[in-house]
Amino acid sequence: MPKSKRDKKVSLTKVTKKVGLQLKQKFIEDIQKYVGDYNSVFVVSWDKMRNEKQKELRVQWKPSRFVFGKNSLLQLAMGKTSESEPLEGLHKLSQHIRGQCGLLFTDKVESEVLEWFKNYSRQDFARSGTIAEDTLVLNEGPLTQFPGSLEPRLRQLGLPTQLKGGVVSLLQDVTVCTEGKVIMPEQARILRLLGRETSRFTLSVQCRWGKDGNFKIYKEADKDMEIENIQEN
Repeated sequence: MPKSKRDKKVSLTKVTKKVGLQLKQKFIEDIQKYVGDYNSVFVVSWDKMRNEKQKELRVQWKPSRFVFGKNSLLQLAMGKTSESEPLEGLHKLSQHIRGQCGLLFTDKVESEVLEWFKNYSRQDFARSGTIAEDTLVLNEGPLTQFPGSLEPRLRQLGLPTQLKGGVVSLLQDVTVCTEGKVIMPEQARILRLLGRETSRFTLSVQCRWGKDGNFKIYKEADKDMEIENIQEN
């Protein structure tokens, strides 16, 4: 008796892998479509961007498009060589897609884009591994900004605290972070609990490809853009 096809076992791993490949291919195809839709592509880099900042940038740059994803997929979309690039010169962007970065597709003029990123700066909560820009010292005494229920959590983070009359109290002066030194995980959590945004988030434009035939590399020097202009033949 023939075996029913309904009895055929399908490997969930294979299905998941196939779906993953399809999603990656769709992502690459969408990016290559944006190349045709917009006049310029910029590679923009940053250090430790939070998800809310990504959403903010996407909203602020509409109708332009900000694309975030794995560098390997962004490079595949731009082409790693002149033979694999969808349009002439695009593969040069791939050499600058490294670290934490994304692609901006836009019709805005170059000077407007550079000016916007030069002026863009946001206060943010410091993350573990970043360098403290200021020194913060908590003085001995009541920490009235914290409810009593939070006192055990503060002790877990290394603060010498105690409940006195239902009020969280610091038993001695504590330096939460020191200017110029690396912020540790516990310090970052304490700063967030204190509501202290001690870090500054900025973006840096690395390079531009345009349908005008130009490929440019930007280097920041003393807050001014130093530009290496490469004219496509």
